[in-house]
Amino acid sequence: MKTWREAANVYLDRRMLVILFLGFSSGLPLLLVFSTLSVWLKIEGVSLTAIGLFSLVRTPYTFKFLWAPVIDRITLPVLGRLLGRRRGWAIATQAALMASIVAMASTSPAENPAATAFFALLVAFFSASQDIVIDAYRVEILEDDQQGAGAGTIVLGYRMGMLTAGAGALWLASVFTWNQVYTIMGIVVVVGMITVLLAPEPGTGGSARSAEAEEERIRGHLASGMSLRLARLLAWFYEAVIAPFRDLMTRPGWGAIILFIMLYKLGEAYLGVMANPFYVEMGFTTVEIANVSKVFGLGATIAGGLIGGVMVSRLGIMRTLLICGVLQIAGTLVFVLQALAGHSVPMLIVTIAAENITSGMATSAFVAYLSSLCSQAYTATQYALLSSFMAFARDVLSASAGWMAESLGWVGFFLFSAAAAVPGLLVLLWLMRRFPPEPAAAGGR
Repeated sequence: MKTWREAANVYLDRRMLVILFLGFSSGLPLLLVFSTLSVWLKIEGVSLTAIGLFSLVRTPYTFKFLWAPVIDRITLPVLGRLLGRRRGWAIATQAALMASIVAMASTSPAENPAATAFFALLVAFFSASQDIVIDAYRVEILEDDQQGAGAGTIVLGYRMGMLTAGAGALWLASVFTWNQVYTIMGIVVVVGMITVLLAPEPGTGGSARSAEAEEERIRGHLASGMSLRLARLLAWFYEAVIAPFRDLMTRPGWGAIILFIMLYKLGEAYLGVMANPFYVEMGFTTVEIANVSKVFGLGATIAGGLIGGVMVSRLGIMRTLLICGVLQIAGTLVFVLQALAGHSVPMLIVTIAAENITSGMATSAFVAYLSSLCSQAYTATQYALLSSFMAFARDVLSASAGWMAESLGWVGFFLFSAAAAVPGLLVLLWLMRRFPPEPAAAGGR
């Protein structure tokens, strides 16, 4: 087992710097079709109903697993030959993302909201596609015992990208027009493109050749009863779409694994939906919320993410998931004290520190866990699918959070949010007992 010093030294690996900048590139576009876009629309005089409908442009993030097999199995003709399969797709999606953001910047939401929505949808689509590539790249370029640190690093870069597109864009909007702000954000995508060009291609040749050999075997089996073209299409479809799902279903306890993925972050999802309305009702000003929840909270989340990465490297994924899951429940319960204290900035600092640090720790462990479930032959498809299960819990199961807050009051709601995390930990305990983790902190696949 590694010492704590050895576990922390993993962050000095050059590959972590690559992952940091790729995380930045991944986090940058999200707020451009989320809260930053809402501010732009509101200032332009778009109705609240229309602003609400704009949330539909983010659906590609939930359904990205549908086209992940294409990115996972097809090598782009020119870019793939020059850069490799992963880096070729990364450059292609980033170039399309940059063009979509700049095109979105040329629209006027007040005069033609449909055009703004169309290009926002393209931004979300190419952003989700970039996420597919970056997630696969991160999993493939790191060793098993580095996945925890990689998860912490990607969280750090992702948050920096969100800060740039959130607070950074709002600051720029005080100096430039919104069209100019979005143009600048489009240009910033070049950070990810430079990173990809300077980074190495993951060495997954063996896994890729194995998948291609299996596809060839299936094609040969089908060719005797149908045309060669149809046999080739069906063989590709099986290996690109069916095989990744089949591979996941061969994992011991795969049903419990999916249930755990859906439940582990459920308590945090409930809390996240109602956190800002809670701050407002407690009497905190927007400046106080921004300074404590956003700026200070970002630092707390980053610290938690890095701590979680070290814990995974030192203790292993499963043990870290359990410890961080319990700590995350404790962080949620601090909101009960905040509700009792009311408008107290010092208490808010304590609350945000407790929740964001523990959330960052749990997120790093959780991302490392999802990464550990992916086979090298189907990395992009499987990670996209697994993260969609997580998104389902975040976006669907937590939809009742507002009703729960109104029915239970704030103290009752936060107690319920903490309790909502318990079923996930019970499933985790069952998995650990039924399929004990390896004694070494490898977090193997």
